[in-house]
Amino acid sequence: MTDSLGYRMKFGVIAPSTNTSVQPEFDSMRPVGITNHFSRIVIPDNPVGSDDDFNALIADIRKTMMDAVDSVMSASVDYLVMGMSAETFWDGMQGSIELQKRVEERAGVKVAMGSDACQAALKNYGDIKRIAVVTPYMPVGDDQVKRFFADCGYEVVHLIGLKCPSPMQIAHVSERELRDTLIELNDPSVEAIVQVGTNLAMARLAGIAEFWFDKPVIAINTATYWWALRQNGINDKIQGFGSLLSHY
Repeated sequence: MTDSLGYRMKFGVIAPSTNTSVQPEFDSMRPVGITNHFSRIVIPDNPVGSDDDFNALIADIRKTMMDAVDSVMSASVDYLVMGMSAETFWDGMQGSIELQKRVEERAGVKVAMGSDACQAALKNYGDIKRIAVVTPYMPVGDDQVKRFFADCGYEVVHLIGLKCPSPMQIAHVSERELRDTLIELNDPSVEAIVQVGTNLAMARLAGIAEFWFDKPVIAINTATYWWALRQNGINDKIQGFGSLLSHY
């Protein structure tokens, strides 16, 4: 029997337990007949003040990530969306491929990841090579993001890591602070701006910034949800989050 609310598709979503942005942003982009079912990767909200602390955070995520996959799959979801980003960029393109393989083997369904979604999104906008990036990470995380985009053929000409003091407090970064960061990143050499870190709430702001800057501004939650929809043949155009969802 078809699910009464998710009669087109049921998405399972895994995200860290500290993340309070990805669920409301995904739900705000959800077409009728698609349902999002969240499972939490249980981690502590430990302080992050150094690269060592950030590495410890990644280790915490890895410890319980597959438990979250197992939990959400008990709902017989059709497709899995990773509402997390740092781990998907780790160890470059090859690391991303290996992670996707491990998660798909565990889940038994296909998976959308933020790293893949960002490069897929960029390809829609022509021959883009030079990008700027904003992250909530420490430098060790920023280096992993730069490595992934370099593997994909992009030059990261500017990057600002906000060095958020804990995983939960990433969500405390305001739209005003993000706006100021985007302005700082933008210059004529930048062909597109990418935001990573799924607990940074930037889906709405990215659409606004894209209009003012007259260039693509890609928020990772928008890209990931768009990629999940399009990978499953769901081509609904959704307004309010920039050209990616409204035109592609």
